[in-house]
Amino acid sequence: MRSIVVINPGNPTGQVLKRNDIEAIIKICYENEILIIADEVYQENIYYQDTSPFISFRKVLAEMGTPYRDSVELISMHSVSKGIMGECGFRGGYFETHNLDKFADEMLYKLKSIELCSNTVG
Repeated sequence: MRSIVVINPGNPTGQVLKRNDIEAIIKICYENEILIIADEVYQENIYYQDTSPFISFRKVLAEMGTPYRDSVELISMHSVSKGIMGECGFRGGYFETHNLDKFADEMLYKLKSIELCSNTVG
């Protein structure tokens, strides 16, 4: 399996990808069967929201319709400790998956299940 990691918005610049660039990445990944890992944890930290709005890979993928929406594998990551709560040291976040291969989905579920424990501060 091959994958690409896209950090959008960028850190520390806050620069965001334009919709047509996101669509181009999705099309390339569709044609070459590449998993997209979209690191979108800084979506609340954009300096010029009016002129450069954040658009998530998940939103663009859904709006592109078939065949992209139903076949491009995507892992989209977000954080509650970057921009929302401002508690960077706590590392609170989540991710969601779309169109993941069944085996990969099962292994990811198993991996995350064995990590269940409370966080400690300090």
